[in-house]
Amino acid sequence: MFTGIIEEIGTVKRVQRSGSSSFIEIQAKKVLEDVHLGDSIAVNGVCLTVTHFDGSVFHADVMNETFSRSSLGSLTTGSPVNLERAMAANGRFGGHIVSGHIDGTGSITDIKNDGIAVWYTVSTAPELLRYIVEKGSIAIDGISLTVAKVTDTSFSVSIIPHTAAQTILGTKKAGDTVNLENDIIGKYVEKLMKPAEPPKTGGITMEFLAKNGY
Repeated sequence: MFTGIIEEIGTVKRVQRSGSSSFIEIQAKKVLEDVHLGDSIAVNGVCLTVTHFDGSVFHADVMNETFSRSSLGSLTTGSPVNLERAMAANGRFGGHIVSGHIDGTGSITDIKNDGIAVWYTVSTAPELLRYIVEKGSIAIDGISLTVAKVTDTSFSVSIIPHTAAQTILGTKKAGDTVNLENDIIGKYVEKLMKPAEPPKTGGITMEFLAKNGY
């Protein structure tokens, strides 16, 4: 579990995509201070497992499914990435519940200044927009943000200078693709509100006989 509070910006050292060995290597500092094999680190909001590391670089295997469902497939050597370690039990919950399981991607369609703030408008698919509500939470490239506006085709967030400086969002431009994770609570509530399907029964029933003229 993550909170969407980015700890540092790392740098991609190597990306390899092949049928037998797909992985990413990232140079970092803070997130490696207490790292162990098997630890989870969110990379642009995608939860990855540390498979080996040294003092300045960690390696994570990446499935083809992850490359295809997120923006990780567009990363190249030198790309900056947002990094966050899994939440410690004694840590503060500064953002919102972030699982690191990306729901899909969006495209930045507009960036505009508003005093000290910067507004980002992101277009995305209807199946993601259904869970995005005004003043609700959204994770963009792993950053916990508050939704300021929602339309039929897009949503907008307004960020402060600190967020722009401490994450890669400040380097984004119109047309860039970003990873999106909806608030997990809304998805579970929707699932639980759906009526349960009646249990299937086998064999001949009175209903079956009636339908077939007996």
